[in-house]
Amino acid sequence: MAENEKTNVVEFLISRLKTHGLPRIFGVPGGGSSMDLIDAARRADIPFILTRREDSGAIMAAVTAWLSDAPGLALATKGPGLTSGANGVASACLDRAPVVFVSDGFGADERAYVTHQYFDQVALMDPITKYAGKLDGDDPATEIDSLIATMDQSPKGPAYIELTGAVARRSVDNVAIDTLGKSKRAAPVDSDIETAKSMIGAAKRPVIVAGLEALVDKNATAIRGLVEALNAPALVTYMGKGVIPDTDQNFAGIFTGGAVEQGCVGSADLIILAGLDPVELIRKPWSYAAPVLDIAETEHQPHYMTPALGLYGPVAESIDRLSSDLRNSDWSAAEIAAHREHFFAAMTYKERSTLTPVEIVTMANAAFDGRPRLAVDAGAHMFSAVAFWPANDPYDVLISNGLATMAFAVPAGVAAALHDPVRGAVAMTGDGGLMMCMGELATAAQQQANLTTIVFNDGSLSLIDIKRQEMQLPELGFNWQQPDFATMARGLGCTTWRVETAEEYQMALQGAAETKGPCLIDVVLDPDGYLDQMRSLRG
Repeated sequence: MAENEKTNVVEFLISRLKTHGLPRIFGVPGGGSSMDLIDAARRADIPFILTRREDSGAIMAAVTAWLSDAPGLALATKGPGLTSGANGVASACLDRAPVVFVSDGFGADERAYVTHQYFDQVALMDPITKYAGKLDGDDPATEIDSLIATMDQSPKGPAYIELTGAVARRSVDNVAIDTLGKSKRAAPVDSDIETAKSMIGAAKRPVIVAGLEALVDKNATAIRGLVEALNAPALVTYMGKGVIPDTDQNFAGIFTGGAVEQGCVGSADLIILAGLDPVELIRKPWSYAAPVLDIAETEHQPHYMTPALGLYGPVAESIDRLSSDLRNSDWSAAEIAAHREHFFAAMTYKERSTLTPVEIVTMANAAFDGRPRLAVDAGAHMFSAVAFWPANDPYDVLISNGLATMAFAVPAGVAAALHDPVRGAVAMTGDGGLMMCMGELATAAQQQANLTTIVFNDGSLSLIDIKRQEMQLPELGFNWQQPDFATMARGLGCTTWRVETAEEYQMALQGAAETKGPCLIDVVLDPDGYLDQMRSLRG
């Protein structure tokens, strides 16, 4: 688009997002500005993916943003479309995804008399976005550039636009080429770098914990170099899976702020947080006395602890400046291996005659040869899925951990499969989560997404029922008759299997691995064992 060429608001928005790498858009349209937005995207060769729910569209846009290192875009109609999408936007907010969410809006003429479906949409979305507005000011082009730049500032997050048809079609002068671009964060001062070097040099048993800010390739590369230079145990958060490969000799498990990692982290004399965002941790107080060196894109407040020193700015640059003249720690390979083995042992199920969640995960990983990305839903099955599905690189495992919303895995898996059709994706979900987003299997079928959904069909809201058991309360109605997901998914266009034994499951996995397009394996299992596993993990 040439400088000073006339365009309208939606064309300008699409043009700017395409410049920043937008690959596709998602959502459930309304009859207003949604049409203008989808048509502008069509003319810009950006495909529109019709989802069955608005929150799923926002989740797909967030996962696309992660995998593309670009803004995501989702849309909905006004009123109920927006409120349905709000959970997906909240997920993008707390999972740090730069997503533009656009809904139809109410014009000033309508607000004079309309009450049907009307509420203050901007006020609703303001607490869960980094920008919420209507682009109805004097300079919408600059406002669009500003909101894109704002989304990219750490911590990253979504923007909301309430857009009427009149504003969408309003003519704007195309300003000069976007000069805002990616935001440049200030680096730590030299004196803080020198202090950090002294802290690391004095430590004999440092431990490194990598979080979601480490998922950027250059950050992950820098952290891997730091781990190797120090020969120290390294843990990752759920969202940080793959920053340190599970096969790495220094990998020591997953850090949640719970119990299973305390033997390792509790014996450290320096804890180095590398790109950890406190939004990832469970709601338990910080339990470690060792000083903390906090290396992050930005200073997060509130935090679980007060660091001895914080290095805030580009993570890779900070670590690169620290990494000269580092010596190996006093950790032995045997000690690190013992902590890693302790983690996996704590997460392993006791043997039983029926399939365990751990077996469901490990058998799937073997059948698919570790090739697909894994998308994981919130729920009791999550413990086994994240622990036992190995990751070699960032975003090999996709999970909502900031919001930890259910109904995440299937839309996330669809987005991952569309992003990389050859690699495809596996979505592991509980029966409760799948019932919340069953319609997205139809989206997968319509798009012929290379996605296999594995349902842990245990007939209960297992994670909540665990908490009931811990409180020693009687049955409170958290169970249901196990649905026949295989039959339902077959009706939506998926190739399906319903299994109860290891032999049946192995055959289903083989069939799914050989099938192109959407598949679903409905695994009927017993929920017993989750309580012991969660106690091992969280204490």
